[in-house]
Amino acid sequence: MAGHTHSHTHSHRHVHIDPAAGDRRVFLAVVVNVGLTVGQIIGGVLAGSLALIADAVHNLSDAISLGIAFFARKIARRQSDERMTFGYVRAELVAALINYTTLIAIGVYLAYEAVLRFFSPQEVEGWLVVGVAGLALVIDAVTALLTYSLAKTSANIRAAFLHNVADALGSVAVILAGALILMFGWYIVDPIVTMIIAVYILWMGFAEVGEVARILMLGVPPGIDVEELVAAIRKVDGVEDVHHVHVWAIDEHRNSLEAHVVVPDELAGDAKELKDRIRALVRERFGVTHTTLEIERASECHECEDAKPIGHLIDASH
Repeated sequence: MAGHTHSHTHSHRHVHIDPAAGDRRVFLAVVVNVGLTVGQIIGGVLAGSLALIADAVHNLSDAISLGIAFFARKIARRQSDERMTFGYVRAELVAALINYTTLIAIGVYLAYEAVLRFFSPQEVEGWLVVGVAGLALVIDAVTALLTYSLAKTSANIRAAFLHNVADALGSVAVILAGALILMFGWYIVDPIVTMIIAVYILWMGFAEVGEVARILMLGVPPGIDVEELVAAIRKVDGVEDVHHVHVWAIDEHRNSLEAHVVVPDELAGDAKELKDRIRALVRERFGVTHTTLEIERASECHECEDAKPIGHLIDASH
């Protein structure tokens, strides 16, 4: 699943949606999910169904995640300033991290509650469960449609969208549980379905959280082999060596590179053309759109012997 995460995060097409229209969709999805959560919790308590309450709790996480997504979208569009020189684009990634973390916590709690019910199954009102879960399924489907196109280009909205897909599947499972209780009186189905929902929530949360954490930790973007990139720069005409190479993603769509490039003394004075060639190379071959290069004369490169080609040496005394 982790591999899947990597591929879909960087291969999706850029779908251009008017930001204000996108905001309206997300806000509408928040309102609908809050209403649904209240209805499901009331229904779950009245019906005595943990599975329905599990679905409601998951729906509440949807509403919260969509709410965070809504505000994060607005913050992320702010221009860079003297306090945030990279801008606010990572607000969406922070929001996605919060969402996935809460999703995992909810999954653990529901699994715990389901285990308790395995040992003491409780009576459940089947018709009420089926009715409320059926309504939830319709609302989950509408919310997923509202956020689907936005999810293609934003980890933040994708987190919220995946909450919704999981909810829709949860509602299907709850309807099935209600039907089995009505037909056969199998009350044990309620905690079984709760456990299935909990496991799915955990699987989805853990699969997606790694990608977001990697970007926030300044990890190398998937699809970029740094050793291959260093070797390619070293082959550029006029480059003697390269070190202190750092490659990271500013957000989901922009990759950055900084490096020290060692050149013969006679080329150091006018290195613009060399820099342009390196920039073109890393942009075309590796998808790096923001490049900072420091040119060093071969005769003056005092750290060349000890420098790490990739990254910096950490001073253990600090």
